[in-house]
Amino acid sequence: MSPRDLKIPAQRHPEKQRRADAPQPKKPDWIRVKAPTSEGYKATRDIMREHKLVTVCEEAGCPNVGECWSQGHATMMIMGEICTRACTFCNIATGKPPEALDVFEPGRVADAVKKLGLNHVVITSVDRDDIADGGAEHFAQTIRAIRRQSPGTTIEILTPDFIRCDPSVLETVVAARPDVFNHNLETVPGLYPQVRPGARYFHSLRLLQRVKELDPAMFTKSGIMVGLGEDKQSVQQVMDDMRAADIDFLTIGQYLQPTPKHHRVDRFVTPEEFAGYEKAAYGKGFLMVSATPLTRSSYHAGDDFARLREARNKKLGRG
Repeated sequence: MSPRDLKIPAQRHPEKQRRADAPQPKKPDWIRVKAPTSEGYKATRDIMREHKLVTVCEEAGCPNVGECWSQGHATMMIMGEICTRACTFCNIATGKPPEALDVFEPGRVADAVKKLGLNHVVITSVDRDDIADGGAEHFAQTIRAIRRQSPGTTIEILTPDFIRCDPSVLETVVAARPDVFNHNLETVPGLYPQVRPGARYFHSLRLLQRVKELDPAMFTKSGIMVGLGEDKQSVQQVMDDMRAADIDFLTIGQYLQPTPKHHRVDRFVTPEEFAGYEKAAYGKGFLMVSATPLTRSSYHAGDDFARLREARNKKLGRG
């Protein structure tokens, strides 16, 4: 059997080909971004290619890739480029991953982090439901490899939900001591059957709560997309649920439809509505909030981490 060509949509998302096309509405002016062309962008791309690394920036079609890569910031995606889930919003290729985990990948990630001179790095992954621990030990090894090569770099991880694993696998990741533990709820609970069918809202929420129980000093972070069909009241409820789980940092961004086969865009949320969400979230007690149309989990993550630490120190009266 010939290998899949992930540049072909039907092979990239075979499970979505049965879906009817959803029209893609014209983007408003506040969503438009320039195509990446800078020398910094090209240098970052070359380092990723040299180390044979996958980035979520490219795989998920992030609109901010030009800005971030021009500054040498890239979100590394470990454990391959094929995800075992089939969320209807996501542009990452889906199916059964053809290979086992690459034992040399943590070292290559650490080499790239050092070469890029990153002060803050974000490490994410595909879902690997085919692996007993969901890739928890692989995350831990990647964190430890970066610590050895770049001890001054702060590390943010964006993990799967480990829903099919023994609950103890979370301890493996937390014990490696990332600076920020991020896991996205993605949407409001009422839309999970349509948008995130392989996941469970309260499981994801409980995962983040358990991180805080295991290490109260670790920053926790989560995010949702809007424009999928939710209403304002349900977004406010998600904020309350997150605060009940003691989540420190909330991100809210506009959902953008990758292809006609993906979940449709219900509407484009205005910058004014995003500002309202940000104000409401700070009122509920989040240490840090990023809510704009182009907000993504890793967007400005380094600057945001500095502000997050400062906000905690202020709250604790440390100046």
